[in-house]
Amino acid sequence: MAEPNLKTGLMAAVAILVIWSGFIVFSRAGVLSGLTPYDVAGLRFLVAGTLTVPFAYAWWPRHLSLRVQILIALAGPGAVYSVMLFKGLENASAAYGGIFANGALPLFTMLIALIVTGVRPTAVQLIGAMVIVLGGVMVAWRGLTAGGADVVLGIGLFVGASSLIATYIYMLKHCNVTPKQALAVVNIPNALLYLPLWFLFLPSAIGEVPTETVLAQAAFQGIGPGFLAVMIFALMAFHLGATPTAAVSATVPAAAALLAVPVLGEIPTPLEWTGIAIVSIGLWVMIRSR
Repeated sequence: MAEPNLKTGLMAAVAILVIWSGFIVFSRAGVLSGLTPYDVAGLRFLVAGTLTVPFAYAWWPRHLSLRVQILIALAGPGAVYSVMLFKGLENASAAYGGIFANGALPLFTMLIALIVTGVRPTAVQLIGAMVIVLGGVMVAWRGLTAGGADVVLGIGLFVGASSLIATYIYMLKHCNVTPKQALAVVNIPNALLYLPLWFLFLPSAIGEVPTETVLAQAAFQGIGPGFLAVMIFALMAFHLGATPTAAVSATVPAAAALLAVPVLGEIPTPLEWTGIAIVSIGLWVMIRSR
């Protein structure tokens, strides 16, 4: 791969913003349509896996050990991440998903860098992190004070999913994985392992949902997040680095909240809008610190 290029990295960042904000909102629409979270994940890997199969041999990252390949497949935007995110969206709104699944990314990448390489966060990064946490609390305040156990579960699943993607972004950069290699090592193992489990054991409502809804979810999940976004994430990680990639990805909260208004009719309260704005400011501070 060529040397890192800022312009290419920023173009990839814009593409991720569009795909990932749509991913949060339309995934929420999917689980509200009657499909189970397992169905949405299954449709994603059915399409994404099929699209990847013809290129799997040529694109496979043979320079990686089997252990690293397994770690990337598990930590990346695969079955574990997808089910956690979709289950979270079954319990909490798209705004919550945007904030906690994406807003936590820079925090986790900063923590991973500290643990793995000993790189300490700067004072500005710590300030940005505290601002992000404050904004997240403001967004979650209404759901938490209403006593909804479902919201707490949703937030926990979003944060868990965020930790996986942060690990994935870090490994892409430091294991020198190209976008095509990332696509092969994420989609093929996850499709082979998850699809049989879905068909044979996991709850499904495919037959109870209109065909057009199933086809729309399959097309969007498989082509957008399942195929294009996996490669673009790798491209962005190479050209921008791990922490900026996580920070750029975390601009999704505001975009997802805005998109959820016309698509889902989910209108955040003034406190939640304020929290979203504060998270965005915190993310900007972290990006500037790099």
